[in-house]
Formats: sequence, C-alpha cells, structure tokens
Amino acid sequence: MKKKSFSQILVISLIIGVFTLTGCGSTPPVANPSSSTPPVVPKVLKVGSDIAYAPFEFMDATMKPVGFDIDLMDAIAKDMGYTTKYETSGFDGLPLTLSSGKYDAAISAMTITPKRAESVLFSDPYFLANQYIAVKKDSSIKSVKDLKGKRVGVQNTTTGQDAVVALGINPKKYDSTPDALTDLVNGSLDAVVADSPVVLYFIKEKPSANIVAIQGDFPKEYYGIAMKLDNKDLAAKINASLKTVISNGKYNEIYKKWFNAVAPKLN
Repeated sequence: MKKKSFSQILVISLIIGVFTLTGCGSTPPVANPSSSTPPVVPKVLKVGSDIAYAPFEFMDATMKPVGFDIDLMDAIAKDMGYTTKYETSGFDGLPLTLSSGKYDAAISAMTITPKRAESVLFSDPYFLANQYIAVKKDSSIKSVKDLKGKRVGVQNTTTGQDAVVALGINPKKYDSTPDALTDLVNGSLDAVVADSPVVLYFIKEKPSANIVAIQGDFPKEYYGIAMKLDNKDLAAKINASLKTVISNGKYNEIYKKWFNAVAPKLN
C-alpha cells in the first residue's frame, strides 16, 4: 500500500475537522438573553371599599372580599385588561383616600349625590336603589311620618342619614347598617333607614329576626364608582367597560346571583 505524503495527511485531517465541527445539522446559536421579550406584567386596579356592607361587599369565611360590587368591579376590570386588588376602608374616608392617590377607584354602594360629586368623580350609575324603613313585625311604624319621635338608626354619612335628618329627626349613627339592624333586633332601636338591598338581604339571611321592610316615600338613588376628580381617563375606561358588561349580559348574571331577580334598567 502506497504511503501518503505528510501534506496529504494534513489536508485530510483538516477536511475531517471541518465536518466534525459543522456536522449534518449544526447546533442552534444561543439566544442573546438581552434580546428576549420581557414578561407581561398584569395591570392592577387598586380599589377601596368599606367591606362590611352585605350583599354589596363583605368578607366570606376565608376573609376574601365578596359581594355584588366585588363581582361587578372584577368584571369591569377584566374587560379593561386589569386585575383588581381590594383594600377595606371606612366609608366616610373613601373620598380622601381617593384624592391622595391611595386607590384608583372606590366601589362601596356609594350613592351619587351633588355633594359627593364635589370631591370625587363618579362613573355612570351602576345600581338603582331606594331607602327602606326596617322595623319589627309588631311595630306601630307603618310609614315615614310614623318615624317622628322614634329611635331611628342609620349608617353614618349615608343618604339614609340625610333622609332621616331631613325629616327633622336626630338619628343614632352606626359604622355599618348591619350594626344598626342588629340593635333593631335587640330592641335598642324602633327603626332603621337604609338602602333597600341591604335591608332585604338582612331579612333574607335572618328570618328569625322578625324584621319587615317598609318602602318609604324617598327619591330613587343611583350608585356610582368613585375616582379622583381629575382622573377622567380612568372614568372613560370604566364607563366603557361598564357599558359592555351591561350589554353582554354579565351585569344581569351578577344581579341574579345576589338578588335573585332580573336587573332593572338603569335609565
């Protein structure tokens, strides 16, 4: 067998080396970490609420916020592309915390009034309510005029309080409507004036309390989502998503869940 020269051996070695390095399908290049797409960070809507006002907002057995307002705000935020983060706050302090920027929005069965509209920017109405009078079944109170001279309880800084004060009555003020209704059951009050859904929910949940509701001759009220006065961009987004949630049937679904009734029209 004829021996190969040194130059021939060198050439063959180089060719083999090239094929060894390249192979039949070269290893893909390692991606530059700096060029990778950053993870999407979900946008969070910070929401304040007085979470002690069933069935609109209250804590369940696991201390998770639940209720009509919570479900509605979650649906609105989802349509906006946001997630929600809730924090409980005293009802009368919500306008101040909004103006300080602690929360983006507040939802807490807050009736839209001209006075409140001086300190917060309201969304379009999202709930229709009336003031009801809660009394014991054997009460002599049958109408608004019968409240005169009686011990009447209200939640502090609510439209229920405004309605009672307008009658010339100095009511006993409570931090929450359930607290006032509990005192009614215990005999410390003769009546409680509060938003109709809250009164009806209390009666439904505590049938043994022997409480009945009287529809007082009070004006209709509408609830709104509150925001900082100058946050018109957020208000526009929330109003657009609220409109979507109403038109696609989600609002009615949530309403039926909490009130076992078809949602009334808001206009």
